Amino acid sequence: MKKILVVEDEDVIRDFVVINLKRAGYDVTDVPNGEEALRVFEEQQGNFDVALLDIMMPGIDGFQVCEKLRAQNSAIGIIMLSAKTQEMDKVRGLMLGADDYVTKPFSPSELVARVDAIHRRVSMATKAVQPSDEVVSGPFVLNLKSRTLKKGGESIDLTQVEFQLMEVFMKNPNVALERTEILKKVWGENYFGDVKIVDVNIRRLRMKIEKEPSSPEYLLTVWGFGYKWIE
Repeated sequence: MKKILVVEDEDVIRDFVVINLKRAGYDVTDVPNGEEALRVFEEQQGNFDVALLDIMMPGIDGFQVCEKLRAQNSAIGIIMLSAKTQEMDKVRGLMLGADDYVTKPFSPSELVARVDAIHRRVSMATKAVQPSDEVVSGPFVLNLKSRTLKKGGESIDLTQVEFQLMEVFMKNPNVALERTEILKKVWGENYFGDVKIVDVNIRRLRMKIEKEPSSPEYLLTVWGFGYKWIE
């Protein structure tokens, strides 16, 4: 069963979200605030595929919940939900470990499409892959079976989005990839969001894999176009 945690303090919106996700085949647990979200998450030992988090909530807000969930589970898919359209809110959520964001108001089809895309990504982590399926590039070893990355033998914790980005780049060494191409490969053909989500996730990924993120050695920017992985 596809398990999702919905955290939204407005009853009308939460009910609307729950109804549409249940219709799409999800096993939904819904709570009205961040405190309850953390309690339920701990009670169920993090046994969720996706978390849908409203940002603006009294008490513990969505940003704090996102950070705590990501610290406990690198594989869970996290989508931020907010009425705000400010760029910095989106960037902050992504930098804290969210995989995507949806801005209110939204249609049922958009919401379900975003959740489905994240769920497919998370599900890939449990797919059977041949033990020999590793991608090696310089000091990096990407294991497609365990969905892990090592640099010089040291493990690097990645979210599922970050893992997919590394897979795309390491399978296409020394090739300049356009932002829209990266977006389609990682977020899917029917992604509704802004291409800038690629830039934010690249920034977050560089902080994990580069010695000097501001002067990257492996994941380079191709100005006005996209990014390139240097082998």
